[in-house]
Amino acid sequence: MLMRTGNAPTKDITDRSRGLREQETFLPYEDDELEATTGEYELSERQALRRVPGLSTELTDITEVEYRQLRLERVVLVGVWTEGTQDDADNSLTELAALAETAGSQVLEGLIQRRNRPDPATYIGRGKVDDLGAVVLATGADTVICDGELSPSQLRNLEQRTKVKVVDRTALILDIFAQHAKSREGKAQVELAQLEYLLPRLRGWGETLSRQTGGSGRGGGAGGGVGLRGPGETKLETDRRRIRHRIARLRREIKSMTTVRQTKRARRSRNAVPAVAIAGYTNAGKSSLLNRLTGAGVLVENALFATLDPTTRRATTSDGRLYTLSDTVGFVRHLPHQIVEAFRSTLEEVADADLVVHVVDGTHPDPEEQVRAVREVLAEVGADRLPELLVVNKTDATDEETLLRLKRLWPEAVLVSAHNGRGIDGLREAIEKRLPRPAVEVRAVLPYDRGDLVARVHRQGEVLSTAHLPEGTLLHVRVGQALAAELAPYRAGDRLTSDERVGAGR
Repeated sequence: MLMRTGNAPTKDITDRSRGLREQETFLPYEDDELEATTGEYELSERQALRRVPGLSTELTDITEVEYRQLRLERVVLVGVWTEGTQDDADNSLTELAALAETAGSQVLEGLIQRRNRPDPATYIGRGKVDDLGAVVLATGADTVICDGELSPSQLRNLEQRTKVKVVDRTALILDIFAQHAKSREGKAQVELAQLEYLLPRLRGWGETLSRQTGGSGRGGGAGGGVGLRGPGETKLETDRRRIRHRIARLRREIKSMTTVRQTKRARRSRNAVPAVAIAGYTNAGKSSLLNRLTGAGVLVENALFATLDPTTRRATTSDGRLYTLSDTVGFVRHLPHQIVEAFRSTLEEVADADLVVHVVDGTHPDPEEQVRAVREVLAEVGADRLPELLVVNKTDATDEETLLRLKRLWPEAVLVSAHNGRGIDGLREAIEKRLPRPAVEVRAVLPYDRGDLVARVHRQGEVLSTAHLPEGTLLHVRVGQALAAELAPYRAGDRLTSDERVGAGR
């Protein structure tokens, strides 16, 4: 059966988005001096480049579709419900609607087809394609978005039958990534993922499929001389060869960028600085939490995949120890494998962390599915073995019944609101408790002219007690192996008892 959902997939999203914008909008007084953050500048730039409906000069012939430069406008969503409940199918199509809106399109209609498995030829079945074509004609849509990854033959058959552009879920996510990538590494990773997706789907249109001549000059074409007769290379083959060369070059560039990232990680590891990675579903509030915890000022927007480039900021525990917090790319159900492979160097930030702060959207209708999808991607990059701190965000917009259910489901989870700051102090304490503790316990008397070493101990180690003696500062600390070696010449040994430390003026 073919069920029409109308504008239902986008209604809740639109209302929630409008509500959040109303909460976050304020008018400063004339005397106020507001310092814009980097994220605010990026958000203003992004909002300044909006498409004006009705002013498009693009070609309408679907044979001119360029899948590397999607321009989605008025779209109809199509999903195939193969397993799970109807709520699962509705949630999946609702998420697809949010992705389409993030890409800059207007969702007109949503259709769900109940099948045991997608049709290998047309995804929804030959008979239902005619129904889809009628909906496209009635709504005036120019694009169909399918909630799944289409094979090249499915893509071609649907376009031929509906006479409009057809895009699958993977191409839609890649298009969003292409819009939001800012750094050189992020742009290279997105281009690599796009080209890997495009290569098996590359098609020739019209005369571009004609054969090139086998030779040049006199006797060109079929009579190109000895060794040059016969068909030459097609335009399609030329494009494929160029794409393969570009993919190889992008992989070399990303590998060189990965070396820089690994060098930074090695420096932090050498200095025994614990690393905390903030991971989670897209639009769960990871960047907002990073801003709350560190004042990073990164871009915050109520949109899917608003930030792609990882951001690392320094934070300090209550006892003065340093650690880093890294915001990573958001995840989504059925995240394209091209994205996972292209962003593997970025996702390694999570795999090399000492703690994963897993952020969950408390307002989402199916947070359990969010957690499952994120853990699935973490397992692909080897981060499933790391300690995990579950954080339920957006509690200010979550009803009490849902919060009670989530508390029963995840008793160890921390409930916070990055919007109003509720629970942030508790989150800091929970992170501090789970940070790795230095391995070596040392008692040392540092001369007063080694204040630099005392400062390093406070930054990198855990200070258990401090006393000031005539010959220097007595420290009872837990530090890493490298710093313990530097403290070895100043070890106090057993000549100072606890009573003597108290008498020295603790």
